[in-house]
Amino acid sequence: MDLDVVVVGAGPVGLTAATELARRGIRPLVIDQLDEPRHYAKAVGLQPRTLEHWERTGMLTAALDEVRTMRGQIVYRDGAQAARLELALPPDVPYGFTTLPQYTTERLLAEELHRHGGAVERGTTLVSFAQDADGVTLQLRSPAGDRTVRTAYLVGADGAHSVVRKGLGIGFEGDAFAEEYMLGDVVLGWSLPAGYGVRITRAVPGAPDDVLVAVPLPEHGRYRISMLAPPELHTRPVDGAGDGIAHGLESGRAPELADLQAVVDRLAPEPTTVSDLRWSSVFRISHRLADRYGVGRVFIAGDAAHIHPPTGGQGMNTGIQDALNLAWKLALVVDGHAAPALLESYHAERHPIGEEVVGRTVRHAREGFDADDPATMLRREAQLLVGYPDSPIVGADGEALAVRPGDRAPDARGLRREAATDPLRLHAVLAATEFALLCYVDDAAQLTEIGAVRALATSSGLPLRVHAVVAPALAAAFAEADEPCLVDGAGDLAAAYGMRGGDAVLVRPDGYVGWTARPLSEPALAAHLATITGAPAQVPQ
Repeated sequence: MDLDVVVVGAGPVGLTAATELARRGIRPLVIDQLDEPRHYAKAVGLQPRTLEHWERTGMLTAALDEVRTMRGQIVYRDGAQAARLELALPPDVPYGFTTLPQYTTERLLAEELHRHGGAVERGTTLVSFAQDADGVTLQLRSPAGDRTVRTAYLVGADGAHSVVRKGLGIGFEGDAFAEEYMLGDVVLGWSLPAGYGVRITRAVPGAPDDVLVAVPLPEHGRYRISMLAPPELHTRPVDGAGDGIAHGLESGRAPELADLQAVVDRLAPEPTTVSDLRWSSVFRISHRLADRYGVGRVFIAGDAAHIHPPTGGQGMNTGIQDALNLAWKLALVVDGHAAPALLESYHAERHPIGEEVVGRTVRHAREGFDADDPATMLRREAQLLVGYPDSPIVGADGEALAVRPGDRAPDARGLRREAATDPLRLHAVLAATEFALLCYVDDAAQLTEIGAVRALATSSGLPLRVHAVVAPALAAAFAEADEPCLVDGAGDLAAAYGMRGGDAVLVRPDGYVGWTARPLSEPALAAHLATITGAPAQVPQ
C-alpha cells in the first residue's frame, strides 16, 4: 500500500480532515486541483463549536487574532430601520459568533497541517478511482504527468461537484433557488456601527424583494456583501461542471464595482461609497443531500455531501464537524486499534445532521429565523445542540445522568489541580486526540474501581486518559495521598453532567459523550470500548 489516506480537496473541510489525521500520526496525501489557494471570502461564518474544538487543538489563539466578533444585526425594510438585534449569548456558549474569510481559515489550517508534518500537493486532479476489498486505486493527473496511487482509504472533500461522490454513484437529490446573486468583498463607507450584520430589503411588486446583505469582515469597514444579480450577469444555463448542480461561484463575467455600487445606491440607508473590491462573483444556491456519506473505503464530507443556503453560516462549520467525526475514527482503524466497522458510524451520525441543517437553512432562507426562544436559537446556530443520540457507538449503563450519550460534552468551570494556581475549564483540560473518562469521586472507597479502569485504559489500545474528578470535600485528602485528580471546586461539573460519586462519563476525541455509567464498573466499560474497537470485551486480570 502506497498511502494510508488520500484527501481530495484543500478547502477547510479537507484541511481539517488531514490535520486531524496528521496530529494522530497518520500522514495523509492531500491533493487539490488548484495551483494556489483562492482568495475568496466565500464562507465567512466561524461558529462557537468550531472555536471550541480549535481551543482543544491549540489553534484558538491564532484564530482569535484574525476574527471579527459579531455584535448583532441591523434590519431595514422599505427604507426604514425595522430592528436592531443584539447578540446576547447564553452563559453556556463558550465563544461569540465570529467572521473570518475562508482564505484565512484555509491558511490557519494549512499552517497547522504543516506543523504536524503534512502539506498540500497542488495542481493535482483525481481523474478516477476504483476500490476493492484491500484498498483504493487512484488515477491522478498533474503537470508532471499521470500516475497511479494505491491507498487504504479515500476522503472526498472536493465540493458540490465532487468527483469522489460521482465516482461512488451516490445520489445527490434536491433543488435550486431560482435567483442568482452577486457577492463582493469590499469596503463600505457608511456610518453604521462596526461588527453588525446588515440586512436591507425593499419590496418590488410582482418580483422577489430587492435585497442587500452585508457581513462584517476583519479590517476596518470591510464586508462581504450579497445581493440579487442584474439580468445582464445571469449565467443560465448553469451547468459549468456538466452535472446540473447550480451551486456556488459561477464562471462568466464577475460583477464590477459599478454593479455593486448600483445596488448599494438603491438600498443603503445613507449615501455609501463601495471601494477596494478584493473579489466578486455571481453565486447560485441549491439544497441537496447525499444518499450516503461513504461506500466501503471511500467517504465524502462537506459540500460533497450536503449543500444549502448560507443562512446562519452553517455550511463550512457543518463540513468541519464532518471531518472531525470521520478523522478520529479513520485514524484508529488505520493504526489497527479499531475494526473497519467503526467507520460505518460516520454515516449513521453525520447524515441526520446534514439532513437537519439542509432543511433548517432552506426554511430560514424562505421564512426567516424563528426567534421565539432566542437562547435555544443561538445555541442551535452555534452548533452546540448537535448530538448523536441514535448512534450505534454510544451507550449507557445503569441509571441515566443529566447528560445523554451522544450529547456534546458540556464545559465546566472552576476545576482545580494542585499545581495550578488558577481555576481551569474542562475543555481546556481535555485533549482533542484522546478519549477522556471522567470518574466522579466523593468517597475514597471509589478509588479502587478507578485504579482498575486505569489498567483497562492502558490495555485497551485506545488513546484513553482517566480523570478522577473529586468533590471539594475530598480535595485535601487527595493532595495528601499524592493522587492526581481534578477538584470540582465550584461544583460546576457535577451540576452540568448530573454526576455524583461513583459515576463516570466517557468523552470522545470529538468532544461528544460516548458513554455514561451509574455506577462505574470495569466490565461495563470494557463492553463499551469493544463497540469502538470491534474486539471482544476483555477485562485485565
